[in-house]
Amino acid sequence: MKYSKKQKAIVILEDGTIFYGKAIGKSGTAFGEVCFNTGTTGYQEIFTDPSYFGQIMVTTNAHIGNYGASDEDVESDSIKIAGLICKNFSYNYSRVSANESLEEFFEKHKTFVVSDVDTRALVSYIRDHGAMNAVMSTEVDKIDELKLALSKVPSMAGLELASKVSTNEPYFYGNPDATHKISALDLGIKKNILRNFAQRDAYVKVFPYNTTFEEMSAFNPDGYFISNGPGDPEPLKDAQKLAKDILQENRPLFGICLGHQVIALANGISTYKMHNGHRGINHPIKNLITGKGEITSQNHGFAVNREETENHSDIEITHIHLNDDTVAGIKMKSKPCFSVQYHPEASPGPHDASYLFDDFMTLIQKNN
Repeated sequence: MKYSKKQKAIVILEDGTIFYGKAIGKSGTAFGEVCFNTGTTGYQEIFTDPSYFGQIMVTTNAHIGNYGASDEDVESDSIKIAGLICKNFSYNYSRVSANESLEEFFEKHKTFVVSDVDTRALVSYIRDHGAMNAVMSTEVDKIDELKLALSKVPSMAGLELASKVSTNEPYFYGNPDATHKISALDLGIKKNILRNFAQRDAYVKVFPYNTTFEEMSAFNPDGYFISNGPGDPEPLKDAQKLAKDILQENRPLFGICLGHQVIALANGISTYKMHNGHRGINHPIKNLITGKGEITSQNHGFAVNREETENHSDIEITHIHLNDDTVAGIKMKSKPCFSVQYHPEASPGPHDASYLFDDFMTLIQKNN
């Protein structure tokens, strides 16, 4: 094992708080909203999840990189986080199925990493003061310049980011001879969502974030899906109109994460930016229909207004988050539509909620 001397690096939060660390690999600077994920495994899936676009990720697990990187463990075609902050970065890995080290993976995707940070203190600070913009850099002697540049970075509230990660052209996934067809709106879709549909005998056509109902319906699908993705859901007016048009035609509709928020907005229910969001693979959910609990994978910084949801005559809350009682799932009473705030496809995370894909296929069969 070779010895690598690391460059000094700093992390500056928008309120001026500074944390110190060391750079992994080359020098660099990265800006984004700093947030943390409490998962102990699944770091490669997290780094490639489009929902994290524009965010600097702090991992709470003490060691990152010990099982390397694999071509199979990606949720998109590239790293989507703006940068990584961790405590101990492992240059060496011990998993037989890994294709490369995590260091090589980050170098390939030109993503900046800072290690040796007191992540317990940083996470505790974010938890108390809320998610905020930050800059991470090896330019440790240019603090004033970095603070000035950081002050110009836009807030995540009101920021539309789906267009940055959505496909530019429609594409297909699955078996063309499958029993069912689904039109999916890509706001930052994860690969494992598509795998789950394909495993349930569905052929999926994936469309760009601003596709109209007329374009998606030309595929003659049995159902529609609105995906997860990054940023604030409020600016996504095209997606909200699409959801309204689908509901107007009384077609089966399923939404996950950002798609869940879009469906709520399409029904006149507002969303809001959370203090620091839910990001991890052990979040407890209660299914209000069955009374059962679920341990879930979550990644979101916005949520649906609970009071407005409870007062909506055509919306029923189906799931709640047991840590803070936020809305985790809804369904419409008069339309074949439901959505959840969390990630039933897991990757990473538990598979307690994978039944939701079965529920959607059942909904499609009943309505066709």
